[in-house]
Amino acid sequence: MEEKQFLPFTIYYSLFTFLPLVTCFMAVLKKIRSRFWSQGDDPDGDKGEEQRVHVVPAQGQQLRYDVRPLTVAQLDECWRLDQRCFIDGEAYSRETFEYLLTASESVSYRAVTPSGHMVGFIVGLVEPDHTGHITTVGVAPEHRRRGVAQRMMQKVEDGFRRRNVRLVRLEVRSVNTGAQRLYNKLGYAVTQRLPRYYSNGGDGLLMVKSLD
Repeated sequence: MEEKQFLPFTIYYSLFTFLPLVTCFMAVLKKIRSRFWSQGDDPDGDKGEEQRVHVVPAQGQQLRYDVRPLTVAQLDECWRLDQRCFIDGEAYSRETFEYLLTASESVSYRAVTPSGHMVGFIVGLVEPDHTGHITTVGVAPEHRRRGVAQRMMQKVEDGFRRRNVRLVRLEVRSVNTGAQRLYNKLGYAVTQRLPRYYSNGGDGLLMVKSLD
């Protein structure tokens, strides 16, 4: 089988060479970077006036999670959860999420508890070259290390396959060894180092997986 050549994208607004809404969404897409949850997030790190009740599983309790499609109908809930997952300045704006969840290229899912409370999200895009790009993965701090991210990753890959995508890419912080271990476990391999990729000056790693 002929090997596919992968060209990494480090400037996301190049995407709009192929999309019609150039002016409207240019500022939004410049902000999009793939992320994984920060290991040092504060479980009580909500910002804003609204106080929300978060489901915290008791020690040893096995909580069942469902993975469902993520749409613009869950925009505000997803955005608020993102603020908790990324307290290091990498949280997306509400406008960015609105673009991501309304784009026809979006392949996105959420993890919910039996009561319907969102505890995780994953957003992917089908790029113009027909590769899949996982732009963000977030899990509420109190629900981490329970396999939620892995289930969402597998679900978004299935969604990409249904869109005839055969190559998936993502970016991860070079210092985030926990996320890298998960990605390696799922079959992703590092192909490139991205110096000063993140807004705080941190380096990133480009990781790629073939879905064939």
